[in-house]
Amino acid sequence: MREARVNVYPRRGLGVWRCIVSLAEEKLLSKVLYETARPMIQPEEFLEVEACVKLDPRFVEACAKRGITDMDMVCVDPWSAGNFGVEGEEGLHLSHTFAWVRTREDDNLYAHPIEGLNAVVDIKKMEVLRVDDYGGPPVPWKEVNYAAQFRETFRDDLKPIDIEQKEGVTFKLDGHQISWADWSMVIGFSSREGLTLHDIKIAGRPVVYRASIAEMVVPYGSTENAHFRKNVFDIGEYGVGKLANSLKLGCDCLGAIAYLDAVYANRTGETITIENAICIHEEDFGIAWKHWDFRTEKTEVRRARRLVISSISTVGNYEYGFYWYFYLDGTIEHEIKATGIINTVACEPGNPGKYGVEVSPGVAGQIHQHLFCARLDMAIDGKDNAVVECNTLSAPMGPENPHGNAFWVEETTLDSECGRSRNADTERYWKFVSSSRKNAVGRPTAYKLHPVHAIRNFYQPGSPSGLRASFTDEHLWVTAFDAEERYPAGEHVNHSDGSDGVATYAAKGRPVAGEDLVAWHVFGLHHQPRVEDFPVQPCVTTGFTLMPTGFFDGNPNMDLPPDTNKKSSHVNACCHAAAE
Repeated sequence: MREARVNVYPRRGLGVWRCIVSLAEEKLLSKVLYETARPMIQPEEFLEVEACVKLDPRFVEACAKRGITDMDMVCVDPWSAGNFGVEGEEGLHLSHTFAWVRTREDDNLYAHPIEGLNAVVDIKKMEVLRVDDYGGPPVPWKEVNYAAQFRETFRDDLKPIDIEQKEGVTFKLDGHQISWADWSMVIGFSSREGLTLHDIKIAGRPVVYRASIAEMVVPYGSTENAHFRKNVFDIGEYGVGKLANSLKLGCDCLGAIAYLDAVYANRTGETITIENAICIHEEDFGIAWKHWDFRTEKTEVRRARRLVISSISTVGNYEYGFYWYFYLDGTIEHEIKATGIINTVACEPGNPGKYGVEVSPGVAGQIHQHLFCARLDMAIDGKDNAVVECNTLSAPMGPENPHGNAFWVEETTLDSECGRSRNADTERYWKFVSSSRKNAVGRPTAYKLHPVHAIRNFYQPGSPSGLRASFTDEHLWVTAFDAEERYPAGEHVNHSDGSDGVATYAAKGRPVAGEDLVAWHVFGLHHQPRVEDFPVQPCVTTGFTLMPTGFFDGNPNMDLPPDTNKKSSHVNACCHAAAE
């Protein structure tokens, strides 16, 4: 029987019903009411919140005091409100807003922050609960635009780089089922997580049953006025799937491209289709392996390539590109590209304060982080898996280490649910191993996770935001599989109190050695803004890699054929001084 979860909430009042429906029989099987839960902030509500704020007399008056009288040019971003115990906010579904202003049509509004003016909106009633006016520096009016229409010249010294595959692509797409080289999987999509991958196999052997980026939180470091509330969960409070871009051929994706649409339900239950939400292509990735025998002067070299499955979402001012890479040698890599426009605040020119960096006269970007959590339902050669922690150790000079050069890897199997952190001093990594299958040298088949992009959070213990984002306290969580434990920060994140989520799951202490287990990997970006990040931030990247470690019986790329790219050519790019 095919079943689906459905969340339903009332237009007025709190609560979310969790329903289970039978798709085959088209009937409701069960429903449970979570009385104090709030739904995510819906895309349709973004502009409704903005319109509501701009009509409020208190907000209009506060803008007038700052010399802003054309409310059509004011822009209000609806941020989630968090849970700070503010008097008068109890039992409400709120948005805490920030405001900017345009100087003209299509002008970059984030160059003109209206500092110290924050309206708090009751989303259920779509009414302004209050307007907090803290005052602050004046609006910086210098234009700092990025759109092509505002540029008079563009550089013309770059030659085109064209990608063509005249014989077509290697991958085969059957609905959402894709196969490429030895890889096969099902491509999914959810309104909350966006791009998801299912039943990932190589050469018919299972590796991961389900993979997604299940949560992200963006904490800001400023204590000033309303900025301490900036702690937004872009997945749990908004849903990056609903905010996915419709990708453009030859721009977002290059080469021979296949696309998949995404479909989700809006707040009234109508289906919304995002055309070309998922991009699929393959690309060259340099050398797969090479060796030159200096005795015979013979060379063997093979080229690598990878399958790319990607999606891009815009959350207010920021863009996030989610890229899954699959390599011929069995490696799986996930990369997130962060770009868009940094969140801006106004400052006194030359004095941004200790929490930010001035990126344009009177405009500052505050220090913040982007913390992501991947949920990986592991299936290394089946469901009976275990996690082995690997630490590189050394010994002091002495009988065990007479020459001072000794170091080795110590392996420890994690027996029960837990959270573990990276240790750079021991080059710590983790292996997901099969409990039933061994390779040619008698070792369990395995994949390795090396936490090279793990960062620490800076929440203080017991802080309101830290409690809600407790999943960021560790870099790896290991839990026993439970179909209802799906999200690192809990099922209902908006206005949550931090009592739900992966830290709570792991505290149950269930056995995980030789079990069906889920790995939750936390990684991210520590972002102290730069002047170069404005008006649009160049892409910065973070991610993780799952690498086969004893999964195969040798280099799986030995069957790659020797080949020379016939389109490659010599060029004369040298410049010679003219003879006098």
